[in-house]
Amino acid sequence: MAQAHWVAERLHGEVELVPISTSGDQPSTSRGQTPLGRSRVGAPPDKSRFVKELEEALLAGDIDLAVHSAKDVPADLPGGLVIVAVPERADARDAICGADSLDDLPEGAVVGTASLRRRATLLALRSDLDVRELRGNVDTRLCRLADGDFDAIVLAQAGLDRLGRGEEGAPLDPGAFVPAPGQGCLLLEGRDADQAAIDACAGLTDMAANACLIAERWLVRRLGATCNTPVGAHAVEAGETLTLTAFVGLPDGSRWIRDELQVPYDTPADAPGLRVAERMLAAGAAELLEEAERAVAAG
Repeated sequence: MAQAHWVAERLHGEVELVPISTSGDQPSTSRGQTPLGRSRVGAPPDKSRFVKELEEALLAGDIDLAVHSAKDVPADLPGGLVIVAVPERADARDAICGADSLDDLPEGAVVGTASLRRRATLLALRSDLDVRELRGNVDTRLCRLADGDFDAIVLAQAGLDRLGRGEEGAPLDPGAFVPAPGQGCLLLEGRDADQAAIDACAGLTDMAANACLIAERWLVRRLGATCNTPVGAHAVEAGETLTLTAFVGLPDGSRWIRDELQVPYDTPADAPGLRVAERMLAAGAAELLEEAERAVAAG
């Protein structure tokens, strides 16, 4: 809702906000447990569940625009829907809440996250941590931390900032803790035939954010990554160059691949993601992704 309000304030004319709760937003239960019908940490629901209900409302004509966190949007959109705007990117980094850094956590600390990528990265950096499932919106997760269910949790810094709670997180180095593809970006989705809605969003796109998001999404598409594969991708535009950093790992953090590529900013938009993906595939990323899928399926 905070993201939707931000967009609404920048659109001309009368705007109606339509709250829609997605099936991916349901909170988890108490410490060490999982809700009925959900799997353990390492096996989250299909990523599309974070956008499914909004896309259904778009296709039904109930809404004209959907505001998403770009990291929640699968690489391929349903037929009839398109990305209509990518505003200026917020802080793309992950942040740890409950500690000043990962190094400050005691051995065996309980850390909460719903993300396979965060789980894989946490365990790659600190194999002693006890990483447990934590779902729900930002407020729900922070309440679980305050209640003592976890020693620390990992959230997107952008989400904290948008809710005015940015000081509650300590940002993590994106070179070591590679963010999710699209993290910090908003993505506005609409119907490809709805020119009025497309025109209404024409001035909202930030070209640098759009270029970085395209690079990250093409990497995901070429790797064939899913919600069951721990993948990070973080593109940064600086001056005349675009730098893309990527991470692929196993959910238990035992093996991983990280790569980085810098290209001229005027390189074709899909090229950085495709090139990094090819390099990672040559280094064994496909085998890691397949093994990650098997590990998640096995629970």
